[in-house]
Amino acid sequence: MSSIKIFLLLLLLSTFSLHAVDYTKKREVKLFIDVMHKKFNYKKAYLHKLFKNVRKNSRVPRKKTKKVTKPVKKVVRPQGSWDIYSRLRMDYNQTDMGVVFMKEHASTLQKAYEEYGVPPEYITAVIGIESYYGKNRGRFYVFDSLSHLAFGKHKRKNFYKKELQEFLRMCYREQIEPRNIKGSSSGAIGMAQFMPSNYKHFGVDFDNDNKIQISTPVDAIGSIANYFKKNGWKKDEPVGTRVSYKGNRFYGLKTGYQHKYHRRNLIDIYPRSSFDYDKKVMLIKLEREDYDELWYGAKNFYVITRYNHSSYYAMSVHQLAQKIKLTYQAKYQVKADENLYAENFITTY
Repeated sequence: MSSIKIFLLLLLLSTFSLHAVDYTKKREVKLFIDVMHKKFNYKKAYLHKLFKNVRKNSRVPRKKTKKVTKPVKKVVRPQGSWDIYSRLRMDYNQTDMGVVFMKEHASTLQKAYEEYGVPPEYITAVIGIESYYGKNRGRFYVFDSLSHLAFGKHKRKNFYKKELQEFLRMCYREQIEPRNIKGSSSGAIGMAQFMPSNYKHFGVDFDNDNKIQISTPVDAIGSIANYFKKNGWKKDEPVGTRVSYKGNRFYGLKTGYQHKYHRRNLIDIYPRSSFDYDKKVMLIKLEREDYDELWYGAKNFYVITRYNHSSYYAMSVHQLAQKIKLTYQAKYQVKADENLYAENFITTY
């Protein structure tokens, strides 16, 4: 071999090493491979090949586009914690796109409502917030991200080892190449952004093709509805309602989904509209720039927090769902008390 060829080969290998990590040298990876082989009958050679070439940077490269510089007008917006959070979660045509999604998948959403009791607008809102209705399913290679989290220095590395195990098992069941799947930096996948372990417990083959693929709208709809149902969703019960109280800032009582109260004990706190719910409620405080917005949260509000353990997340799902519902009703001239009608539907409660 000529000196030039040797130089080029060394250059290629050194360049590759800059972009990949060989995890097979780690003792914990060897143990992981042994467990996958003995417990689930995975071929050691296949796993060795996967872990020998883990992408150092798990972020999916973006396509280069020409930057067009435009004059930016500085817009002064409210800076309360809820003001900022709700802008990030619910802006960018989320409502209009949600209406389009509901129209396109009306029969599937109706089927999910009948089977699991979860209204179409809530399933739609989750898909909108989690993956922008399927347009943003993640910018990271899941196998590589989970490998770094499981075998690096993350304080929850044991959790991510289990997720990596479930991810590989899912790929085997569905006959998918692990290195090709894209998701979040923490390993969430598909339109519903499920963690791999959730596929086993909550994933639904809603289109009956013998595969659970929540990268498809049908399985994502069924899986989200099943997730809510198994976490305690009550059909035709409310999620929450805004309430009035004295003053601009709310103090005195603990807020958040961890604390529940009998409504009769909440002095000087009243729903702003009809709220047919006689069970204990939570007080959900949304901090705006100049005042606190206060809401009652019902059991179904708590169920939404099982998807993401944040009161703000659950409220963004609820508010987006209500906006989608009202816009849908107006666009298709649906009466507020109609649940079913031809191919267009909406639920009320």
